[in-house]
Amino acid sequence: MDDQYLYQQIADAIRQDILAGKLKPGERLAAIRDATSDWGCTNATIQRAYKELASQGLVVSHVGQGTSVAAGNLPQEQIPLRRAMLLNRIETNLFEVMSSGYTPDEVEQATRMALDRWRTFSEQSQETKTDILRFVGSHDPAITLIAAQARDIHPGLEIKVLFTGSLGGLIALAEKDADMAGCHLWDEQRDTYNDPFIRRLFPGKKMAVLTLAHRRVGLIVPLGNPMGINNITDLVRPGLRYVNRQTGSGTRVWLDVNLKRIGITPESILGYQDEKKTHFEVALAVATNLADTGLGVQTAAISFGLDFVFLTTERYDLVIPGEKWEMPFFQSMAEWLKIPKVKNAIQELGGYDTSETGILRWIN
Repeated sequence: MDDQYLYQQIADAIRQDILAGKLKPGERLAAIRDATSDWGCTNATIQRAYKELASQGLVVSHVGQGTSVAAGNLPQEQIPLRRAMLLNRIETNLFEVMSSGYTPDEVEQATRMALDRWRTFSEQSQETKTDILRFVGSHDPAITLIAAQARDIHPGLEIKVLFTGSLGGLIALAEKDADMAGCHLWDEQRDTYNDPFIRRLFPGKKMAVLTLAHRRVGLIVPLGNPMGINNITDLVRPGLRYVNRQTGSGTRVWLDVNLKRIGITPESILGYQDEKKTHFEVALAVATNLADTGLGVQTAAISFGLDFVFLTTERYDLVIPGEKWEMPFFQSMAEWLKIPKVKNAIQELGGYDTSETGILRWIN
């Protein structure tokens, strides 16, 4: 092939690998000598291809260090192509999945769960950009819904989500590592959710508490509940395998309080130390026969086609420091949550009561 056009082919191939994420920021490209061997061309052709990529802001070259993928955000003009490539990859995978007999609802639920799992294992963002809002707290599928709609709620804003558990979310707020927390911590003495914990962690500080929903919590069991599990007293049965939520999660707090109340020790429960960070992970363990039951929200059981033994209803709140409440996004989100179609979307996840969704109260 004429070198006049080969350099463009080389540049296009490398560009696609960068946009597709096959070549990561900071990763070095092949040395010119190696590239000429791979492509069967001259040094000048490879140099021209690299120069073309550099002019597009995709790579950087340093004397004695070679050429590497540029760090940071993609140049603005490359974003449409990257998104088009992503859409093509998703459509290809979607065609394969749909051809295997899965329904659109099943695919949508699986995608939502996969995104939750990805967020769980991703590191907390250290960015301080004004268009990034940091959520830290308890896992809830409705949070994924809010994150996905963030730009519709308030244009130009993105929500970074980190699921750490309810207590972890409040601590992140206290340490200024979050802008909003999600929690459902039950206080046994007052038989209420969240408020006592917020007062203890933020004494004298004005905090906005916005109710997301009330949700049904219980034991997730295989379809048909073959072991006849009815309550947490069944968790001590010989051979019954339990899967737990992590320390600091609201679900774990509720369980530990009630186990202590009825005199069951953690040591007597097989699998008590097996911790998962999301309700979907608990349901996945039951669905794949790695556990016989686990405590979680009803929507997780529904998503995996499992059965559910109802135990309690809890209030899930979004907690925002008073000084951050003035941010336009929070004002927009509070109104957005009151929209009937939004409440319906949350209810359709399964196991939610949205009668108090969007109600705001102030603490301290």
